[in-house]
Amino acid sequence: MTDPTGPTAEPDLDAGLLDPVRAGSPAEAATGDAAFLRALLDAEAALTRAQAAVGAAPAEAARAVTEAAADTYRFDVRSIALRARGGGNPVIPLVADLTATAGEWGAYVHRGATSQDILDTAAMLVAARTLGAVLADLARTESALAGLAAAHRDTAMPGRTLTQHAVPTTFGLKAAGWRSLVLDARDRLLAVRDGLPAQLGGAAGTLAAFADACAAIDAIDADADSGAEGAAALPAAYARELGLAVPLIPWHTLRTPVADLAGALALTAGALGKIATDVLTLSRTEIAELAEGTGGGSSAMPHKANPVRAILVASAARRSPHLAASLYACLPAEDERPAGAWHAEWEPLRELLRLTGGAAHHTAALAEGLRVDAAAMRAHLDVTGGLLVSERLSVVLAPLLGRARARALLTELAARTRAEGRGLAELLAEAAAGVPELAGVDLAELTDPTRATGLAGHLTDRALERR
Repeated sequence: MTDPTGPTAEPDLDAGLLDPVRAGSPAEAATGDAAFLRALLDAEAALTRAQAAVGAAPAEAARAVTEAAADTYRFDVRSIALRARGGGNPVIPLVADLTATAGEWGAYVHRGATSQDILDTAAMLVAARTLGAVLADLARTESALAGLAAAHRDTAMPGRTLTQHAVPTTFGLKAAGWRSLVLDARDRLLAVRDGLPAQLGGAAGTLAAFADACAAIDAIDADADSGAEGAAALPAAYARELGLAVPLIPWHTLRTPVADLAGALALTAGALGKIATDVLTLSRTEIAELAEGTGGGSSAMPHKANPVRAILVASAARRSPHLAASLYACLPAEDERPAGAWHAEWEPLRELLRLTGGAAHHTAALAEGLRVDAAAMRAHLDVTGGLLVSERLSVVLAPLLGRARARALLTELAARTRAEGRGLAELLAEAAAGVPELAGVDLAELTDPTRATGLAGHLTDRALERR
């Protein structure tokens, strides 16, 4: 039997065994090695087509390179990965393989480009494709939360601050707040996606090799007239071939696109993490105001239905800021092309895309299946014996009794509520019998926590107007 740990054994591919957040999600498929290989090939083929479009390469070369790059199965991704160690990036061995595959037109593969042009462009392609899936899941989440907010516009529940019951709120307003976060994330991701740029600058970001190639063609072909104008037009032609934004100038060490992407992804993961954190709190056994549609099981306790989707989303939210920080740390990149800073971006960026995509996928399912126990919410309004409305009583009674007298009365009644185990409404009714200023005051309405939600309904309606 072969020793699976022996020196010649190939390591297993990353199947997501320790990362259930992204395992099986659309983002996982969009960011895997096969997806990156596809993007690298697309970037190389688009470069030859763009050069043909500006008169710097024959049309036959563009067709041949595009055909050679069309089938990813022609390329051994593991071999490319191993050979990448020789030059520090996977583009170098890929170019060698693509050149051989393109046959007589191989000389037009990667002509004038540097490895970073192709890898940066491929990363932007992968990001754009992944964000499409993320945005689709955010749309599902937004729709589900809008439905919950509308359905529970007036479902009263305890508002909790600093872990304690504070004043009444509504679940509709909470769900509307979640939705607002999702829309904030959507807007930022859309802006970033629409601005993801192609990268093209050559060895030091001057487009020198492209300009020289155009000049050489002009010297050989009297009918050609590409020259410097053709080289200057090449980045825009390249971006159009790929559906990416046109870069103002090469951004080899100007990493704003990556930093903006990192920030938007981390914000999205954090926004979804807020939803997950609230669900985890409110689905505790002793609270049970919320429950996932299908809870996860336990290996030891058959009775448990764990809020697994919320757990996975919360885990992604905790990991994402560190990945974004790694990408921000690459901003001070030296020279015209950096040693190490650029290389350090690849894995954190992919992991951040995967985590955010996985979190979005799980949050959509979580929101669509979330169960709300309105009866439990109502029951919890009375847990503190009516003290949840003490703020409202202070505001209403102060003009009638004076601020100091109202505060003294409520402080006394609050203490008695805790000591005697009697409700604040009952004690207030007894006290009011000897207070002429309270004659005619509807104490039942005043102490009803379901009527003490302020403008929660109005705020929910206003939040739902946002599209």
